[in-house]
Amino acid sequence: MTLKICLAGATGWAGSELARGIAVADDLQLTAAVARRHAGQLLGTVLDEPKLDVSLSANAAQALAHPCDVFVEYTRPESAKANILAALEHGAHVVVGTSGLTDEDYAQIDAVARERGRGVLACGNFALTAVLLIKFAEMAAKLIPQWEIIDYASAGKPDAPSGTVRELAGRLGKVRQPQLQVPLEQTVGMRETRGGTLAGTQVHAVRLPGFVIGVETIFGMPDQTLTLRHNAGSSAKPYVDGALLAIRKVSGLVGLHRGLDAVLEL
Repeated sequence: MTLKICLAGATGWAGSELARGIAVADDLQLTAAVARRHAGQLLGTVLDEPKLDVSLSANAAQALAHPCDVFVEYTRPESAKANILAALEHGAHVVVGTSGLTDEDYAQIDAVARERGRGVLACGNFALTAVLLIKFAEMAAKLIPQWEIIDYASAGKPDAPSGTVRELAGRLGKVRQPQLQVPLEQTVGMRETRGGTLAGTQVHAVRLPGFVIGVETIFGMPDQTLTLRHNAGSSAKPYVDGALLAIRKVSGLVGLHRGLDAVLEL
């Protein structure tokens, strides 16, 4: 069976690479796409890919006039939630690659998805190495009581922390709360240098030229440390295989699920 896909953010950095991946997949068909700045043009013309003979819509509401099985959200945090809810209302399953949504946003999305009997798979990062980092970190947190996270990204990335780090911190918080030897309120000097607290974990966001996306989790015990780190290069290709897998698997879910490993056997 061929799955019909609607892709929001089809001309963006990650969305355009995913569109090309869908174009060469035998079991997927791109039936609608959203790119506000290129609305009315053919996606294939914009991306120089003749197989993508889909007219670009200005927004999700217009694109969803074309029936689809799976809606892929790859736009911006300020429009993502509305796009996801609109797709669920139209009966589509949803794959979310946009970062910046809050836990409250996801709670509302989960409620609507369960009411509609649809699946939503939200992935802070589709790269396999990032998925493995999160799984390995969960394993380490069961044995090591203290850790902190460093979030690396390009200077122009507006959201902090990244979606990958939000997912990682949330997952670690469900394992246990890290123990701080010195409570934050007893910090001597500048409290801000201890980072922000997310799901009980101290997170330090670095935004500088030269980085694309990187995550480092440092675990500490007396006389020993463990460092887990994922780094991504300038290409969006590492995210395509994971996103295609999510598209193919999301229809087997009901409600909101976080992380690509929700559909992997890890």
